[in-house]
This record gives sequence, structure tokens and C-alpha cells, in this order.
Amino acid sequence: MPVYAIAQGRVHDTKKHDAYVAAAVPTLPAEAKLLSFDLDPEVIEGPVSHPRTVIIEFPTRESFLAWYNSPVYQKVRHLRLESVEGTMVLAKA
Repeated sequence: MPVYAIAQGRVHDTKKHDAYVAAAVPTLPAEAKLLSFDLDPEVIEGPVSHPRTVIIEFPTRESFLAWYNSPVYQKVRHLRLESVEGTMVLAKA
């Protein structure tokens, strides 16, 4: 069953965030699909304190965890944590 990694955040260090994106995207496995990367999404309802929204589809929870916990992603993860305040959730299809 597909799962969706949904990250929302407020970028506070653009240079470091750009370095994160450049380093992290190539770590995604071939079966993952980057569905959305929006720095300024349209808000329909409610307050949004972390507007940057990224949605990545993985074929299974296990494939997400394999990527997220991989040494190659963990090596660049700190750039996201240092440049973006926000959340990441995993939603089932």
C-alpha cells in the first residue's frame, strides 16, 4: 500500500535549504515519486505556520523507512533540520 511522506516547514536558511534539496533529492529511490514541492501553497482553510510543503509517494512504509534510515540520506538530513523548522508525517493511502 502506498504511503506519503508529507513535510511542512518554514525555511529560515535558504542557502542551507538549497544545499539540502540538491543533496537529498538524488537519494530518493527510483520507485519514490516527488508529487509536490511548494514553497508557497495556497491555503484554503485555517492558519498555516509552516507553509513549505513537500509530498513524496513511496510504494510501502518499508521503502520509506529504508530510504529515511539509509546512511546516504542520514548524511544530508541535518541540512533540513538546520534550515527548516517544521514537521514530517507519513500518511497511508
